Amino acid sequence: MSKVCLITGATAGIGQAAAIALAEPKYDFHLVIVGRNEERCQNTVSLIKQKHKDASVDYLVADLSSYKQVIKLASDFQSKYDQLDVLINNAGAIFFSHKLSEDDLEMTWALNHFGYFWLSLALCDLLKKSAPSRVINVSSAAHRRAFIPSFDNLGKERNQTGYPTYGNTKLANIWFSKELHKRLFASGVCVNSMHPGVVATNFGSDNGLFGNLFRAAASLFWVPVEEGATTVIYLATSPEVVGVSGEYFEKEKICKPSKLALNDEMAAALWQKTQEITDSLK
Repeated sequence: MSKVCLITGATAGIGQAAAIALAEPKYDFHLVIVGRNEERCQNTVSLIKQKHKDASVDYLVADLSSYKQVIKLASDFQSKYDQLDVLINNAGAIFFSHKLSEDDLEMTWALNHFGYFWLSLALCDLLKKSAPSRVINVSSAAHRRAFIPSFDNLGKERNQTGYPTYGNTKLANIWFSKELHKRLFASGVCVNSMHPGVVATNFGSDNGLFGNLFRAAASLFWVPVEEGATTVIYLATSPEVVGVSGEYFEKEKICKPSKLALNDEMAAALWQKTQEITDSLK
């Protein structure tokens, strides 16, 4: 049977570019793409089929900022598939105004961090069963400007949004990857995080004036989505990274993240606090 790859945030940007590439027959993947809009999922499946007529691809719909929907997504996936070779946590966004998820979490945190945590843990047993398997968490170089003094108000911040919060969630992606690596590596599951580059997507476009200003500034450094997806594809497919885990990648190379990202105590504290909040939602 083909390997099974689940990729979130796959209806646009980096996720869509990666999905199209991973559908190439040489990779022998059955792709399951995840988006929050069924029509966009269907359009992406059609686009993949246009590029690769024999592609094996399916989709599931979920809002990954919602704990209930993430758990249903994992359940629906496991009812259809008995293996998961590659999980790509890619769905993410930036919000310039304060917005809460249905679980009363600040939306950037809910989608960019909690969504990764919830889905990975819900599929943990299947990843172990499918070992050697891989988890790829899309982070960002924005983590280098992040600062999180404590987790007392994790996901409950009222006075900080926009780029600072986004950077903090991207730092959280690296910490989460390090902790997940520690828990899964002995089972044959490799976990890595990565920076895709500043990519030309619709990122930040749903935030009015501030979103447009952010996009205008970022466009000076943008790279095409296909280029941004290369490290995702590399981590999902390359034999060079077999057995490589707990690392942070840029441009298909292991790269040293920020000093704060290497703080194991903070990584462990983030996991504990995230688990406490998650338990309160059950």
